[in-house]
Amino acid sequence: MKKIVRSLWNNQEGQDIAEYAVMLAVILVVVVGTIRLVGGNANNVFSSVASTVN
Repeated sequence: MKKIVRSLWNNQEGQDIAEYAVMLAVILVVVVGTIRLVGGNANNVFSSVASTVN
């Protein structure tokens, strides 16, 4: 395992893989945060509409 990590660290292509992993992690954090924010607001809106209809 150490050999694989060391070869990826020293290899130029390995740095590309690490950069893609970091970008993917950042994108996932943004997407999950947005979904949580929109999901909470959507739940409030639907509850408000449901109480108004009844």
